[in-house]
Formats: sequence, C-alpha cells, structure tokens
Amino acid sequence: MEAITGLALIIIIAVILFLSLFFYFIPVGLWITAYFAGVKLKIFSDLVGMRLRKVPPHIIVKSLITATKAGIKIETGKLEAHYLAGGNVEKVVNALISADKANIPLSFERATAIDLAGRDVLEAVKMSVNPKVIETPAIAAVAKDGIQVRAIAKVTVRANIDRLVGGAGETTIIARVGEGIVTTIGSANSHKEVLENPDRISKTVLDKGLDAGTAFEILSIDIADVDVGENIGAKLQTDQAEADLKIARAKAEERRAAAVATEQEMKAEVQKMKARVIEAEAEIPKAIAQAFREGKLGVLDYYTLRNIQSDTEMRESISKGVEKKKE
Repeated sequence: MEAITGLALIIIIAVILFLSLFFYFIPVGLWITAYFAGVKLKIFSDLVGMRLRKVPPHIIVKSLITATKAGIKIETGKLEAHYLAGGNVEKVVNALISADKANIPLSFERATAIDLAGRDVLEAVKMSVNPKVIETPAIAAVAKDGIQVRAIAKVTVRANIDRLVGGAGETTIIARVGEGIVTTIGSANSHKEVLENPDRISKTVLDKGLDAGTAFEILSIDIADVDVGENIGAKLQTDQAEADLKIARAKAEERRAAAVATEQEMKAEVQKMKARVIEAEAEIPKAIAQAFREGKLGVLDYYTLRNIQSDTEMRESISKGVEKKKE
C-alpha cells in the first residue's frame, strides 16, 4: 500500500513537471489571448520559436495586441529582432501609437533607430506634442560700461524626430543660449540698455539659429530674470592700480638697494684712499731722514715744513668744529 502511494506521488509530480514544461514552451494561454485580440500567431513556429530564440513571448504578444488594437500593423519578426538588439519593444510600440494619434510621421525603422541610439523615443514623441521648457542657470556677462548683468532664460523646445539620432541634447542648447546671452550683454554700451529691454536678449539669441544640429527645435526664449551684479570695470581698475603700486614700490626698493650698494662702494673706496694716505704719510719720515742723510734738507727747512704741517692741522680742527656746530 505504501509502495502504491509513493508511486502515485511520483506520477503526480512527473505530470505536474510535464505540464509546467509543456505550457512554458507552448504558451497556449497567450495564443488564445492573441487569437481573440485579432493577432494571428502560430503556436509552434511563433510562440515556441520565441522560447527557443530566448525572446519572452508575453512581451511580443502584448506589444502586438496593443499595436493591432490601435490600428498599427507590425511584423512579429521585426519586434523580435528589436528585442534581441537590446531595444525596448513596449516603448517603441507606445511611441508609434502616440505619434499616429498626434499625426506625427514616425516609421517603425525610425522609432527603433531612436530607441537603439539611447534616446527615449516615447518621451520624444510626447515632447513633440507638448513642448518642454528648459531653464538655464544664472548667466553672468559684463556690459561695455563695466557693470555685470546676470540673466536667467527659459527656453521652450520641441523634439525634432528627424534629428533625434545623432543630434545634440539639452546641454548643448543651454550652452548655446548662454553664449548668445553673454554676446548680447557684452555688446551693450550700458547695462541700463539690458535692464530696460530684456527682450533684446531673447530676440538676438533666437535669431542665431541655435537649434542647428540638435535634437530639438527652439520655439521661444524668454528672459525670466535680470539682475545687476558687481562693478567689474571698477574692480579691474582697482586691481590694476594695486598692481601698479606694487610695481612702483618694487622699483623704488630696487633703486634704494642700488643707492645703498653705491654708497657702500663709495665708503669702501674712501677707506682704501685713507689707507693709501696713511701709507704715504708713513713714508714721509723715511723720506725726510733720507733727505737729511743726502744733504738735500736742512734743519731750517725741516722746521718750516713742521710749521706748515701744524698750521694745516689747526685749520682742519677748526673746520671740523664749525661743521659740528652747524649739525
């Protein structure tokens, strides 16, 4: 009895496994759903083939049913190929339906190319119907009078389906608009012109055709805010004056150092001259003694020389005293 019960349990488990594998490889439920939705599929060549090709049948069947109900005919093989290429089948189908309802020309090949390029094709179609507003950060520029002006712009863009593949994104739009704002403010003679006519910025920027080569079409550029910033011109002049002052001080210090060096050289030269004078004076007694021995100098001549020397020393001492009193 126990053996029969164990055998029955094994048979039940085997049947359950067989049915699970059978309905996994042969999704009869999906086939029935597709059939009553008007999607003609073959169980073995289509549904079982998807399992063997490692394509989830429920994704393909659901997308086919959605497209068929919306009146769009898509081949099953194209959906499988797009899935195997790494694309998002459901988004592509929804994008095709949205474009069809909005009367936007969009082929299956274009939609899959946009999807495989990494763009959100459904979001692109929605943006074609409902334009998106991109707000730029505060962009600062300096007018010709040296006053800084900061402006924030709101750019209304619409997705360009034909340029989505290979077209530049929002970052390029913001950069180009910022460049146009800087150019417009920089060309103004006064910051007051910008504050009085902020629409001058939007008109000038919009006329530049900034959406060329991008995935968007610029519909309008509106200046949301304009503020006065720093007086850059005065600040630059102040910095220049400080730099000139530092240069002048450096040159003055250089001249002072050169004068001090020249003074030190002159003092050194004077010391050398004094040393030579002392050396020469030390030779005088020797010369007088030599003159005495040779008979070229007499006693009276010697006394006369001494008197002249004493008179000279007295005059020097008197002049030094007068100079000290003046000081």
